Amino acid sequence: MSDHEFDNSLRVTPNIVIPAWELEESFIRASGPGGQNVNKVSTAVLLRWNVSRSSLPADAKARILRHWKPRITADGDLLVNASRHRSQGLNRQDARKRLADMVRAALIVKKRRVPTKPGRGAIERRIAAKKQRSQIKGARGRPKLDDD
Repeated sequence: MSDHEFDNSLRVTPNIVIPAWELEESFIRASGPGGQNVNKVSTAVLLRWNVSRSSLPADAKARILRHWKPRITADGDLLVNASRHRSQGLNRQDARKRLADMVRAALIVKKRRVPTKPGRGAIERRIAAKKQRSQIKGARGRPKLDDD
């Protein structure tokens, strides 16, 4: 791998780097306002990365494929479209940053929730609150007349 390829690689975490040859960038015309610039210059960036054929570990690939399923094509490409900025360079940086953020988000392993039962004190407090609420609501009725 040459130095130039290493410079264009995308560092996601200290341990995970997406090599430059795995990323495919194409430049397209952006939509929206911008006058003649929009009609003439291809500033928007479509960044394509094939997750299935990437050099990431298998568990990371599976997590990314599951997490970003709506954004992945039938060929296994994860697509990032960047057209926020008016310059191609800024859109390129934006697309790469967003891809790195997406991969980072997918790699976070959520803690599994351990179901617990409420303690005795919590149960007693809950029942006491229910009794108090019942008394408040019971006092709202019509006053009872004594017919003695």
